[in-house]
Amino acid sequence: MANDKNYWTQKRPDGRWESKREGGERASKVSDTQAEAWAYSKSKAKEGGGEAFLKGRNNEIRERNTYGKDPYPPKG
Repeated sequence: MANDKNYWTQKRPDGRWESKREGGERASKVSDTQAEAWAYSKSKAKEGGGEAFLKGRNNEIRERNTYGKDPYPPKG
């Protein structure tokens, strides 16, 4: 089930970077640089108390930030 508070940053086929709400069909924002798209995804996830995910060029999650209640808090 998609969580609409989460945002994904990933590279598009045209070489630009997109920020997309989880479960969304279209990009929320398209940027020329990865840094711009990642900053936007983090700010939107922070507003909604969700998570921001950054996919690298190999399509694997390279970084993720959790805002609000962390579903997997660290022990200790």
